Amino acid sequence: MLSATRLGLIRRILISRTSSSFILPGMIPSSAHPSKRAVTPIAGTVKRPRLDEPENLSTQHDAQVAGPSNLNQDVVMGDAAPAPRPSKVSKPKKFKRPPPPEAGSSEDVILHDVMALIGPDAVETATAAKSDYASPLEKGQEVELVVSELSSNGESLSLLPSPSKPWAVLVPFALPGEIIRARIYASARFHSLADLVAVVKPNEQMRDMDRVKCRYFGVCAGCQYQMLSYETQLELKRKVVEKAYTHFSGLPTHVVPPILPTIPSPKTYGYRTKITPHFDVAPNSRGKRRGKDAKSDQKDATPAKPFDLTIGFGEKGRRRVIDIEECVIATPVLNKALTPARENVQRNIDTYKRGATLLLRDSLRRPAPSHAKDTDISSGQATDPVATQPTNPTSPNTTEIQSIELPEPVQTPNPSSDAEEHICITDHKATVRERVGDTLFEFPAGSFFQNNNSVLPSLVEYVRNAIFTPSTSEADRPTHLVDTYCGSGLFAISLAPAFVHVAGVEISADSIASARQNALLNGLPPSPTSPSTSPASNKNESIVFTAGKSESIFSTVSHFPAARTVVIIDPPRKGCDKPFLEQLVAFRPAKLVYVSCNVHTQARDVGDLLRMMEGAGAEKGLDGDGTRKQTYVIESLRGLDLFPQTSHVESVAVLRLTDVNG
Repeated sequence: MLSATRLGLIRRILISRTSSSFILPGMIPSSAHPSKRAVTPIAGTVKRPRLDEPENLSTQHDAQVAGPSNLNQDVVMGDAAPAPRPSKVSKPKKFKRPPPPEAGSSEDVILHDVMALIGPDAVETATAAKSDYASPLEKGQEVELVVSELSSNGESLSLLPSPSKPWAVLVPFALPGEIIRARIYASARFHSLADLVAVVKPNEQMRDMDRVKCRYFGVCAGCQYQMLSYETQLELKRKVVEKAYTHFSGLPTHVVPPILPTIPSPKTYGYRTKITPHFDVAPNSRGKRRGKDAKSDQKDATPAKPFDLTIGFGEKGRRRVIDIEECVIATPVLNKALTPARENVQRNIDTYKRGATLLLRDSLRRPAPSHAKDTDISSGQATDPVATQPTNPTSPNTTEIQSIELPEPVQTPNPSSDAEEHICITDHKATVRERVGDTLFEFPAGSFFQNNNSVLPSLVEYVRNAIFTPSTSEADRPTHLVDTYCGSGLFAISLAPAFVHVAGVEISADSIASARQNALLNGLPPSPTSPSTSPASNKNESIVFTAGKSESIFSTVSHFPAARTVVIIDPPRKGCDKPFLEQLVAFRPAKLVYVSCNVHTQARDVGDLLRMMEGAGAEKGLDGDGTRKQTYVIESLRGLDLFPQTSHVESVAVLRLTDVNG
């Protein structure tokens, strides 16, 4: 029999063993959910680091990782102490290599930047040894790094110091030359991903936190460059275009011309004409069970946990939404409309079965409709100025209106629209009106149109000047334009006065309908509602828009003289497919202008096109006698800053068909 004193001692020791929390520096508590990153709770809340207060970051972390107080306790067990149970040995999981990232995707771009940083020898060695995924860093571990460069996506890239294996670390909101402390949260091929914990030594020549205008910067995933001067941002984007053609085109350096300076945006804040805040709902927030086996009327007996409704944008590096009350890169009319849009969601949150995305789009007020079927809200017939139409088809009781009315008109600095009133459109099916220079465009709010109206006149003018260069003779002057992926007709309609015949081709029938309406809106000769597929029927019309797939995109313009034809390409992010490029090689227009929202897929496509021309062989001469070999030369490459304060860059490549000497 053990004495009561001894039994009490044993009980206290056993309780101490089960309740002690062994949290060491750089480690994640074992109770943490495996899918979530370790965070530093301060005064009962979770806060992300402030980039303008680096000294606070280190003290917060040091307080969090203080060691336990009972590591040095002497444990004396009595004779009656139970033997420890043998721990279960789990079999190690076999590593399954993930598939390669999609070509030209964000992950693919990062991987190319990482491999260029660690070097080809290290890449080859690790790949051969199958250690390219074997990270030397643990999740939750903190490391001190010297930033080497910025990736094409705007995050900093650093190499682990020796004696570590060649391994890169990707950290947001840090700049080249800075000494930083970062906390690892995930790893991928040749690199790890980390949160910025502290800027130990800032790059004072680049970083100026007084430039930052957004209170969410450093947490929101939207902007990366607010601490940089605008001149620095433009140069970084020029280098992104340069790296894209180095890593993705597969072309020799002598074929790629020097990258021209990035075309700036007239507005660097308050320019974005479309934002899409989103939100989630609490699990079981409507008192219903979730899942395929749950009946619609079955109540959930589990009490709901406290849930904070957040309406905004994604948090950097996390799969959650942060609450956003203002977006400084959005236009003033959208920021004024954001408050009533948020209030509407908060009032009606119980009506949503799942999360949704709101649409807020800047529009010129359209003239009053001329017939009853036109339901444009600009007629003043809206009944609820704060209701919104989220993109959630399962949400009942949502008022369908087309705009949020504001108490005061918002003027734009564009001289051609100084006196025009702006409203906020929230219905995907409503019609948006925008002015680009002297040209008007209307399109459904849910369809694609560039989101920075202020820079579009510069883009159109640059494309026009690239087509009609000072050295262009009258005999070689282009007379025909083909606008592929034309959307609602931005290039076709803006450039139509400079051409004899214009054809726009697009897979979306709705976009083609908008393009035809925009031609009429701007006084261009109307194209047929149902255009004939016969080239003979269309050859006398100055502008024609046709819905068609890429496999047959040039069938409607086969009568255009290739030697006097310019083709504009403005595809989605994935770029062009092989059938489209094959048609270009067969058609051989005199000049190509490739506008892209993804310079990496553009570089790939341009490289593929030049190689396809090389393999196409000789073509018959214009006079029918003999043969000649032709290719495209890259006349110019240039970035366009469509989204200031972010790492994104639009790019324009101009190619000219030429004979190969010899």
